[in-house]
Amino acid sequence: MIDTTDTSIPDDDERRLRLDVEKDGIGVLTLCRPAKLNAWSWESTRQLGVLADRIRFDDRIRVVLLRAEGRAFCAGIDVTAPGGGIEGESGSARSHAYYEGIRWAHERFAAFARLPQPVVAAVRGYCLGFGFELALMADVRIAAEDAVFALPEARLGVAVDAGGDLRIAREAGAGWAKFLALTGRRVDADTAWRLGLLQQVVAGDELEQTARDVAREIAANAPLAVRSVKRDIDAYADAGLDAALDRVAMNAALTLTSDDATEGFTAQARRRPPEFRGA
Repeated sequence: MIDTTDTSIPDDDERRLRLDVEKDGIGVLTLCRPAKLNAWSWESTRQLGVLADRIRFDDRIRVVLLRAEGRAFCAGIDVTAPGGGIEGESGSARSHAYYEGIRWAHERFAAFARLPQPVVAAVRGYCLGFGFELALMADVRIAAEDAVFALPEARLGVAVDAGGDLRIAREAGAGWAKFLALTGRRVDADTAWRLGLLQQVVAGDELEQTARDVAREIAANAPLAVRSVKRDIDAYADAGLDAALDRVAMNAALTLTSDDATEGFTAQARRRPPEFRGA
């Protein structure tokens, strides 16, 4: 695991996200590993939590624009490193370590999802696995026509571990959440919009401007009113989410330490079909 007490953001190749505060009240949060398709890691989670804490108390920021460099929003995790640095002397010890690690990650995600400032996500290209889950943490989602969405975790032998399936159930209904999470099927931007998972779909060359226009429109409104609206709606929409996320952490820990997970990640890395045994 990483140093969970570190509150620094590196300026070298280890930087996963960048925060720029603009004069019009917009805090631009950018995923900045385009060469890796903005693949997610424990370190990405740590940096997200650190920046969320900074955004929360920055009165200059009235709205957050979540965007990504390169041709993909986030293609998910690095399948070549399934262990993620979590070790243990036994299967139960590893499960416990994963459970606590995922609970720690959930706390970082909650700090972001529950920011007092609204978050507008601008999504292009691959938005897979955790990338999809991160986008679903935003309050408003705008996608380019080339955006592709999926929760492929079941194909790797693991549970969805950041609550993306729960948020799809909230936005689109339990049936669609099960359909997408159980099949791992990819859907295009138009389908995601029809399901209510997106608020707008635009041409690729219009994405940045459209998302910024929405962010500016929100930032121009009364800050206290905007934050109150977000809190009120979240209190209604997220009722029961905390308890459900604890079950998510336990199920993710059990599946991440399974033989099927090892097989799933190995098969993905070697580009062959997995042979799951239910163990």
